[in-house]
Amino acid sequence: MTLSLSGALAAGQFLALAILVAGAAFAAVYFARKHLAAKDGPSEGADGAFWDVFAGLAVVVPVIVLASSTWPWAGLALGMLAAGAAWAALAAAPRLLARQDARRASRETQLKNEAAAARHRSALARWQRYELDPGFSIDYPAMSDPRQPETAALIRAIKAAERLGGRTDRACTDAAYAPAVERLEDALAAAERAAGVGTAGFSGPDHAHS
Repeated sequence: MTLSLSGALAAGQFLALAILVAGAAFAAVYFARKHLAAKDGPSEGADGAFWDVFAGLAVVVPVIVLASSTWPWAGLALGMLAAGAAWAALAAAPRLLARQDARRASRETQLKNEAAAARHRSALARWQRYELDPGFSIDYPAMSDPRQPETAALIRAIKAAERLGGRTDRACTDAAYAPAVERLEDALAAAERAAGVGTAGFSGPDHAHS
């Protein structure tokens, strides 16, 4: 009974050491690969990768030496496990890093599009004044005339932004949406200049009808 309990305890210890070695080897190689792929510069990336590998070896080597002193085959098994985990990390790192970059880019795009949606609503409200307010329509008829090149370009920009963003109160994840809103704002400003609204932009007709 005592021998059986001792054997179970030794197996438990080996399993714990195996998890520690595999985890340290995988983490060291993964973070080293991540540092090398970072855009901080080659020297900073190489320096970070060196310390990642050093930290991993500081864990793996003493564990293997300790296991070898107790049972040589255990040290060999842990060494092979560490090498396998390092190879797995090296193979998996590009895919894992690509997923992280994609999630980061998606979050950045969403934040940009949230700000763009507010600007989109503002631009549409600014444009609709020329369509819905009789005073604006009389003073600036070119803003409602699609035969004017600038007004035609504005209408195309409005359609493009709405096609990419859909409803302006709904989240949009298309990276082309924010640039489309910027083109809409530029087209609106160009149409206002061509219609004689003035260099003050929308404040011109606002001031005229206040």
